[in-house]
Amino acid sequence: MILKKIKLAYIGGGSKAWARVFMNDLALTADLTGEIALYDIDKDSAIRNQKIGLRINEQPETLSKWNYVVADSVEEALTGADFVAISILPGTLTEMASDVHTPEKYGIFQAVGDTVGPGGVLRAMRTVPIYEGFAKAIRQYCPDAWVINLTNPMTICCKTLYEVFPKIKAFGCCHEVFHAEEFLCCVLKEILGIQRPSRKELVIDASGINHFTWITEAKYGTTDVMALLPVFCARFYESGYCEREGDPQAFRGPDPFLYGNKVKMDLYRRFGALGAAGDRHLVEFLNNSWYLKDQSDPERWLYHLTEVEYRMDDQKRKIAESEAIAAGKMPATPKKSDEELIDLMKAILGLGPVISNVNLPNRGQMSQIPNGAVVETNCVFDADSVRPISANPLPGEVAALVRRNSDNFDNLYSAIHERDLRRVFEVFMNQPLCSTLSVSDGKQLFREMCSSTEKYLKDFYGLRI
Repeated sequence: MILKKIKLAYIGGGSKAWARVFMNDLALTADLTGEIALYDIDKDSAIRNQKIGLRINEQPETLSKWNYVVADSVEEALTGADFVAISILPGTLTEMASDVHTPEKYGIFQAVGDTVGPGGVLRAMRTVPIYEGFAKAIRQYCPDAWVINLTNPMTICCKTLYEVFPKIKAFGCCHEVFHAEEFLCCVLKEILGIQRPSRKELVIDASGINHFTWITEAKYGTTDVMALLPVFCARFYESGYCEREGDPQAFRGPDPFLYGNKVKMDLYRRFGALGAAGDRHLVEFLNNSWYLKDQSDPERWLYHLTEVEYRMDDQKRKIAESEAIAAGKMPATPKKSDEELIDLMKAILGLGPVISNVNLPNRGQMSQIPNGAVVETNCVFDADSVRPISANPLPGEVAALVRRNSDNFDNLYSAIHERDLRRVFEVFMNQPLCSTLSVSDGKQLFREMCSSTEKYLKDFYGLRI
């Protein structure tokens, strides 16, 4: 066995969720070891994760022990890094509460509010200046490192990294397509009566932009899974079908992140391609009158609005759990996740090729989107390389929907980069979720939302429009 020793800089190393997933997966990877430098503006959270990492090292199930250190600065964390993972919350959940819930006064509802729509625009306004700083620091301290973005809005984060540092080796990872693959495995089980296969047994063609990707082809051996969808949709369209194994009606429970895939099935019936993100995300890229007109639509379409109050309570629970693990009051037994991040790192280190969907600037892999725009497609990961795979063309109507949102991201990045609040507002008004908003109400809403997050904007923007 070849043992690779690396340094990974974790920006946002005080993460309440991703860090523990990452540390568990690293601990169960026998052919990697090295140093994890945790950096966070909340240093106490980074120290807590360091304690958790050191406890994981002590577990009998652990295959690889890592040296966890807490860095006092971004520069210290980045120096000598082979990989950089970025997982931050731009602002706090208090700002996110404004992002998501202030528009409700104007009849605009958001199921997630972290990528597109009015909430996505405000989140991008906070995020881009931070990522400009990250890109400059990576260029200075570890220009050859591979950079893995895990932060939303994914598309504009990756766009910023490449615009500031064109030679950066960065890609964005998201697990939404994995859930769509699990959904297709359910199609095989229900229609063919076979044991549900692993999603990794599927070969798919997926393309689009993050949280708005589309599957145009899916094979299980010689079986065309897409050809089974009409029968599946006819059977489960009204009742819904959650891909959670063992409980296709799990979306009717209290977990707001689950959904019945009815939006996905409806879009397939309309366009002949399968939306490859969760329904909560898909609806935000479409005119709000389609699937998110008011608070009754989520019930009709079998998904949930994710209240920020729920996120706040969940964050408190995760912090309490992390504190208990760090203090030895809860077990630190590592458990393998379904994420592919470690597999991608190993492939880059030369430990075998992997194909997975990630976000990169378009270099021709999506013929219907301008080059330079950040898109999500399958890519081949191999020794020190990530090569995009050319995707099938999307149906024309779907390509038009993707293009509108992709152009919004490019225009939003440009407006934020220039600190041009007037242009930011015009992108705000062109969000599909704002399609029923008058210009006068839009200006009032935009002012309110900017004012609510002024602490994070005042150093970069004038707040008059």
